Amino acid sequence: MKRVRRRAIELQLQGYRLATAEIVYRMPDHRDLLQTFVWQQFDMAPEFPELRRFLEYWTANLDGPLHSVRVMHAGLIQPCKFNTVDHSYAIH
Repeated sequence: MKRVRRRAIELQLQGYRLATAEIVYRMPDHRDLLQTFVWQQFDMAPEFPELRRFLEYWTANLDGPLHSVRVMHAGLIQPCKFNTVDHSYAIH
């Protein structure tokens, strides 16, 4: 199945957000050593289907077993935020 590449703004308008995962894994030949890999992709929180697919691929095809995964995400396109005030004071 071919995956159609869409622009980042189109993905964000569909609800995707920039997700960053810090993946800590054990070295294949030295299991006591930990290594870090940073993965970044537009993904849909809170299910994170893209990250899940990547981690399934990692588990099935790579030798370094996963130790931990820390996920952060941020919406780059956000609605404007307004704060209303009840009073206004002038000093001098």
